[in-house]
Order: sequence, then C-alpha cells, then structure tokens
Amino acid sequence: MRYIKSTAFFILLLFVACQPKDIADMVIINGEVATVNQDQPTAQALAIKGDRIMNVGSDEEISKLIGDATEVIDANGEFVMPGFIEGHGHFSGLGNSLMILNFMNSKNWDEIVAQVKEKVDETEEGEWITGRGWHQEKWDKSPDRQVLGYPYHDHLSDISPDNPIVLRHASGHSLFANKKAMDIAGVTKETPNPSGGNIVRNASGEAIGVFEERAMGIITKAYQEFRAGISEEQKLKEWHDGIELAEEECISKGITSFQDAGSSYAEIERYKKLAENSELDLRLWVMIRQSFEAMKDNPETKPLRNYGNHFFTVGGIKAAVDGALGAFGAWLLDDYEDQPGFYGQNTTTIETLEGIAEVAIENDLQYCIHAIGDRANQEVLNIFEKTFKSHPGKTNLRWRIEHSQHLAIEDIPRFGELGVIASMQAIHCTSDAPFVEKRLGKERAKYGAYPWRSLLDAGAVVTNGTDAPVEDVDPIPSFYASVTRSRSDTDLIFYPEQAMTREEALYSYTMACAFAAFEEDDKGSLEPGKLADIVILSENLLSCNTPKILDAEVLYTIIGGNVKYQKEI
Repeated sequence: MRYIKSTAFFILLLFVACQPKDIADMVIINGEVATVNQDQPTAQALAIKGDRIMNVGSDEEISKLIGDATEVIDANGEFVMPGFIEGHGHFSGLGNSLMILNFMNSKNWDEIVAQVKEKVDETEEGEWITGRGWHQEKWDKSPDRQVLGYPYHDHLSDISPDNPIVLRHASGHSLFANKKAMDIAGVTKETPNPSGGNIVRNASGEAIGVFEERAMGIITKAYQEFRAGISEEQKLKEWHDGIELAEEECISKGITSFQDAGSSYAEIERYKKLAENSELDLRLWVMIRQSFEAMKDNPETKPLRNYGNHFFTVGGIKAAVDGALGAFGAWLLDDYEDQPGFYGQNTTTIETLEGIAEVAIENDLQYCIHAIGDRANQEVLNIFEKTFKSHPGKTNLRWRIEHSQHLAIEDIPRFGELGVIASMQAIHCTSDAPFVEKRLGKERAKYGAYPWRSLLDAGAVVTNGTDAPVEDVDPIPSFYASVTRSRSDTDLIFYPEQAMTREEALYSYTMACAFAAFEEDDKGSLEPGKLADIVILSENLLSCNTPKILDAEVLYTIIGGNVKYQKEI
C-alpha cells in the first residue's frame, strides 16, 4: 500500500507540473529581439503568460513553452523590441487634433486659407472654426504682408466674415484669429498685452491676428463662452471620440504607453473611470495641470499608481515657465538674434513655481516643468536645487524639465548632478532646425540647442517623445532625428556631434521613459516579470542602413499580451 500511495503521489506531482502554468499563452519566435536589458541584450524569442513576460531566450528554449492553446507569432526574422513609450505628449489634445483642421503639412499661408475656405463653405453662420498645426517658420514662402513672419488676418477675415476662426500654432504657444473672432473677444487697438503674453501688432498698433502665449487667453475666453452653449453630454462624447482616435493613432504607430503632459482633475477622473472599466487600450501616465491655488491643500492633488491593472497612473504635476522658440516665447538669457532687445516670455512667476514645488514634494509627486529657453531652464534648475536642499530627507525624486531644449553650457552638468530628467523630444530638433540659428545665432545653436550628447556625457537621463500634437506622434521619425539630427526632406543637418547612438536612442524611447516615471520595474525592457508590451517592426533600428530607419513599419503592437494592432498584408 505504501508503494502504491507513493507512486500515485508521484504521478499527481507530474500531472500538476505539466499543467498550463508552465505553458505560455503567447510566444514570439524567430525574431531579432532587442531586449534593452543589459544582462541579456539580444534574443530570438520570448514567451508571455497573462499580461507579463514569462521568459526570453532562444527559439529552442521558448518552443518548449508552447502548448495546444498557445498563440504563436512567427516574427519571420523581424525586429522585436519593447513598446515605445511616448515621453511627453498631450493625449486628449492629440485626439482633438484628429477631429479639427490640421495644418501640420501645409506648405504656406495660401494653402491654409484654402483649407479654411472649404470648411467655411460647409459650416453654419456663427459657428466657430478651429484648427492647429501652422508654423510660419516652416512655410516655403513668406506672406505678402507680415510681421515677424506672421501674416495679417485680412485673407482669413475676407473668406469668413460670419464665422469666427481660431487656429493654434503648431507649438500650441500662439494662435491666429480672424476679425470676427477678435470682434467677439473685444480686441481693439487699446487692448493691453497681458502679463506673459503678446498681441502681435503692425506699425500702427493694430492687431494683425496673432496672439502669443498668455495673450491667447483673450481669444480662448470668447471661444469657451461659445462652447458653454453646448451640452455637457455632447462635450463628453467629443472627448471620448477624441480619446479613441488618439488610442488608435498611437497603437498603430507602436506606442504602448503615453506620458500625458497635463490633465485637469476632471479629465483625470474620466481616465480613471476608463481604466476602472478596462476601457483604456494603452497605458497612460499623467501629470496634473491645474493652477497653484487649485492644487494647494486639495486632496485630489495626490499620486494614483497602476490603477486599472497598470493602465493608469497619476505621477506628476505640470507647470510652465516659458513658451516656445518658434512663437518667440522661449525665455532667453540673451536677446533674440532676430528680435533685438526681446528676451521671450516668463509665463508663470518664479514665486508661483516655487509654491507648486512645495505642493509636489509634500504630496510625493514628480514636478515636471516646461522650459524651452536657456533662462527658463536655468531658473527651473535653481528652483529644483533650492527645493532639494530644503528637503534633505527627500531623495530620488526624478523631477523633470519638459523639453530642456536650449541650455546655457554651464547648466548642462547640473542635470546629472541634481538627478533632473531631461524630458526631450528629438523630432523638435530637426523640425525646428531651419529657424533655430535665426533665433539664437550660431554660438547658442551649436553648443546649447538640443544638446543630447552633452547631457548624456554629463550623466543625465534623456527621454524621448514627440510633444504630440505639436509633432506627429510617430516615434520612428523622432528616433531617426535622434541618431542623425538631419531632416528627411532636405539635406539640412543640425550639429550632428550632439547625436545619440542607436542604442541610446532606443533606450531613450523605452527604459529612460520608464525610469522617468518610476515604472522601470514594469516597463521599458523585455525581461521575465515585466509587462508584455511589445512592438515588432519591419526594420532593425539598431543595424539597418540609416535611410531604412524611416522605412520601418509597425507589424504588431502587443499590450499586456494582447495583440492591439497588426498590419494588414
């Protein structure tokens, strides 16, 4: 009897050992796997169990984990990598941009006017017409009548006398309004510039239609008053429609996580509800964007981590110290080369930013400040350093400077010394390249503009992204910009000595972004125990010929072990 019982027990153990817990739900085989894990940089295959990576290894090793119910993806020798993490974008803004007029590819002002005219013809009188994406420095010809490259409103006003029009600059830091919109907003020759903003005027002091930085609020207020007449149900439907479009856009381009650079409490509640109901298709990490007064002593100003099975996290607070270089909003130490005597815009007072710093550190939230100009970055580094010194017990904070675009040489080492994340977007470098020297001059452009190499060599963590919808959310052109600093449409190369290596660029779009959000234990590399967020590309980003980088197509996007996108054959 003792022998029979022992044999039965052994058979039971063998049966249990062979049960599906040792069998993968999905395997990817026959791939060129870049793990971004320094202990195992490359592999052929990987196995997934549930929403986590089970094992990474050779085809032979992983094939042993295939069972009758295992989904097998043959990568056919293609490039397998961790899902791209968009390190700085505006998620609902991306969705909205996909529903309005988009001028990102418009070559000149005439094309934009023509696009608007088509919209006017199909729009009821009195309805506002909105759009985004124009950039006067990227047009192939200058308008006939212009101030600082900006056109007058005349043509836009002529084609739309009864419909107010507001068109946001690609950077989001200025807008263009026609006469109808300015009349509704009460803009006259006597309207003063608000603090931190500028109404662009002609020599006679009349507004030409462009409103920079905080001056945008004059027109935005009038537009919001119009929006007040729309039902809350309709507004919510529009928001949800936009979120679905943003998800589809990101996932089709290989993005599995998105770091959102600023959402209100109300929007955060909407995201939370979507995550709670398993209705988010990609992972969101969000910064709170509210006024200092709204955040101070507010119980909603708190972190929320890994909600909805790691699909939603509130991890930071967003603020801004200046504007954008293209809109003359970057705050500079020396004046603009093409606007002598002008130093840009300080859009939020240092005192207010210091107050928000206290809110962030007291509530264990990362502080993420938008800074473009060298003066802006220097002031933010000073605020961070001052706050760190006054809270010596708080360490490993991973506070971030969003953009970190133009730096004084002496400030570059401070990022590594203070542990400040340089949250950068490589595509901005090549997108802005045609006008950076015009704004900054050669010296500042060469040594302080988008200085990735200098920052990395100084020990800083540099992340990557697109600032969508400022740029196309597609990570491939941004990766290409990271390693070439050249534009794909021209021969222009912007100081290539500041380029990243391909390995650094891949890291900047995966593990660096995960680290910058305290998510490196779950994301950013392909290794056992981490979330199964994976992309398969048609080109090996680490070894293909440089021009072929731009040919890379997303073949699969897998999030949490589920195929969310597959390229149609």
